[in-house]
Amino acid sequence: MPRRRPRGETIIPMINVVFLLLVFFLLTAQIAPPEPFRLSPPDAADADLPARDRDVLYVSASGQLAYDAARGEEVWAMVAARRDDGPLEIRADRAADAAGIAALLRRLHRITDTGAQLVVGGG
Repeated sequence: MPRRRPRGETIIPMINVVFLLLVFFLLTAQIAPPEPFRLSPPDAADADLPARDRDVLYVSASGQLAYDAARGEEVWAMVAARRDDGPLEIRADRAADAAGIAALLRRLHRITDTGAQLVVGGG
């Protein structure tokens, strides 16, 4: 009678655990940081939306400012200290005051010479 070979350990349970961990981390990961407040951008007929990897200055409907982790007046120091040579992307709510946006652009022009792009939504 031939001798029976001992059966080796199976790795199927370990594969199952690794797969479940992978699914868990994919579901709980934060892919992109959330915007600081909800915006409804103004509509534009043929808008080319710029890439999301640029610096973004957010303007709420009430005129609140947000840039990275800065809020309010501390935004201006952060914008002045930014190292990017490209234009600053401005995402403003459609209900934001146009005169407020114009004043923001004038103040931005005084502290930096990189320019700005006002982002509008396609519609």
